[in-house]
Amino acid sequence: MIIHSEVVTTEPLASATVVMLRDAPDGLEVFLVKRHAASAVLGGVYVFPGGKLDAADTELDAQKYCDRDTPALHKALAEPDTPPRVAKGLFVAALREAFEESGVMFATVGENGAYAGPSVKASANGLLQQGQAFNVVLHQLDLRLQTQAVVPWSRWITPLVPSFTNKRFDTRFFVARVPADQIARHDDVETTQSVWLKPAEALAQYWNYGIEMAPPQIMTLSHLSQFDSAQEVLDHAHTARPATVLPEAFNQDGQRVICYPGDPWHSVAERAMPGPTRLTFRNQRFEPTDGFEAWLRRGEVRL
Repeated sequence: MIIHSEVVTTEPLASATVVMLRDAPDGLEVFLVKRHAASAVLGGVYVFPGGKLDAADTELDAQKYCDRDTPALHKALAEPDTPPRVAKGLFVAALREAFEESGVMFATVGENGAYAGPSVKASANGLLQQGQAFNVVLHQLDLRLQTQAVVPWSRWITPLVPSFTNKRFDTRFFVARVPADQIARHDDVETTQSVWLKPAEALAQYWNYGIEMAPPQIMTLSHLSQFDSAQEVLDHAHTARPATVLPEAFNQDGQRVICYPGDPWHSVAERAMPGPTRLTFRNQRFEPTDGFEAWLRRGEVRL
């Protein structure tokens, strides 16, 4: 596991990721994909499907290809200072990346049609493999993105001293329930493996060195471990303001420490999320001060 220590002063790249949810017989599960080992960003690490905002995402005609117009998407993102076209683009990027990396399509055929089925998804995938832009695919197949299926959850901004990558990102995390009859699977290109796990199980696998994850995914799973169903998560997302998290990194006795809002070392006194406010990189992994159970502690304000 490579931990970067150099200061990166470039502006963070806007990006979007979708935390896909489903209800299993024994509780809530989330979908994780393993980034290709050769990837320049988080190679070999398990993440939620996502990627950077493309210029074409901001140019899409929301009136024609989305279930909400640009002003409505700007309001839904709950970031007044973010330009409306960027807010729209982030929703589009989230849905585009979800399809490209997992095969899950949050789109209907036509304005009032049913969710895209296997044949439509196969056609869309074929067009993308031919080099067609996502916006062109939507036009050719008469698809309408269902932005209401994804709900803003949080915003993570890479600190000036990142941990897993020497690039900075400004990532909006969305939560969504996978549409009925759709199967999420890694794309065998950017991602090489995938798995559905309960949040606590994913954290346990990380703790036992079974999988690698970055702090935003770890802390998101810690938050999600407080919920018992996908509907609970979505209900919370609809009522709570998405948290903005700008971690602050320190070195203490030769160890990397990442602090979150609410920690005594952090410049922001108010908590942004439940769970531990500090992770220390030791034993080749990030650990809460109070050990593994700190990630799963219930009874705290969900925020």
